Amino acid sequence: MTYTLAQRDALRQAIASGVLRLVYEGKHVEYRTMDELKAALNEVEQSLARDNGEVQTRRIKIYADKNL
Repeated sequence: MTYTLAQRDALRQAIASGVLRLVYEGKHVEYRTMDELKAALNEVEQSLARDNGEVQTRRIKIYADKNL
């Protein structure tokens, strides 16, 4: 699916303001949790990056603790 910059900006603004209901381009979307909203933003940003030919790298951090 092709996303727009307006959708990305609406998601960013919603996260910054702490709301779960978005209105953009005459459409209403309501998310259940902030984690769901952040996942949607991640998907939109990754899709926009792919469309622009950018490579997104992932960082995986591993932590260990022996609890001794």
